[in-house]
Amino acid sequence: MKLNIVPARTGTQWVREGVRTFFKQPLAMAGLFFMFMASLSVAAFMPLVGGLLALVLVPALTAGLMAAAREAEAGRFPMPMTLFIAFRQGPQATRAMLMLGALYAVAVLLVMGASALIDGGRFAQLYVGGGGITPELVMDPQFRFAMWMSTLLYLPVSLAFWHAPALVHWHGVAPVKSLFFSLVAVLKNTRAYLLYGLMWMLMSFAGGMVLLVLTALSGSAAVASAGLLPVALLIASMFFTSLWFTFRDSFSDSAPPGDAAAPPASA
Repeated sequence: MKLNIVPARTGTQWVREGVRTFFKQPLAMAGLFFMFMASLSVAAFMPLVGGLLALVLVPALTAGLMAAAREAEAGRFPMPMTLFIAFRQGPQATRAMLMLGALYAVAVLLVMGASALIDGGRFAQLYVGGGGITPELVMDPQFRFAMWMSTLLYLPVSLAFWHAPALVHWHGVAPVKSLFFSLVAVLKNTRAYLLYGLMWMLMSFAGGMVLLVLTALSGSAAVASAGLLPVALLIASMFFTSLWFTFRDSFSDSAPPGDAAAPPASA
């Protein structure tokens, strides 16, 4: 496995390729993202351990979405079972992915635990258990501080787990080592990832502006209410499709285990 250093402009390339690949197979990619969300939701509803189980599954299902993006990039239709490909590579690979999932769950719970020390667990309950956000809750300074503190603490967790599922799945890297390699890859290519993040923020902002314009033209707030969820799901689906390209260009290997072909490197 070799770490690639890419120019800053590659960040915009990842976004473009994610959007283009999504629209190569829009029904498949949108359907798989819906399955991703639905699988986590079903797991979360399980008694006692549901929330923990959902967190454990996140890395494996993320690898499945990346595998689906790879299939779509190659012009193939990703089948539904592609989402669960991380659990279909043998017992050893399954154990490694579940170990990575356990590490992710521990990291998120630590972040939520830190936020609970600030607001008594209200933000953590909302994050893990769901529920509605009331105006009173948003205006509470302790809740806002807990939210921003959680966001800050989650950032290094996100960077460490960014490439970890793909490294475990395609390169057979040990779970703990995959976190280190993922973090190094993002930090070594900071400019590209900053531009990548900025592009997705702008796309989200543009989607919101389109809804506002349509609402103003129609004179009905129902347009924004009806369009908010579909637009958010569309952008999220394209974002998850683009994750494959961030990994493809950040690492290269002549023969990664767990797949028929090596992910190409293009810097």
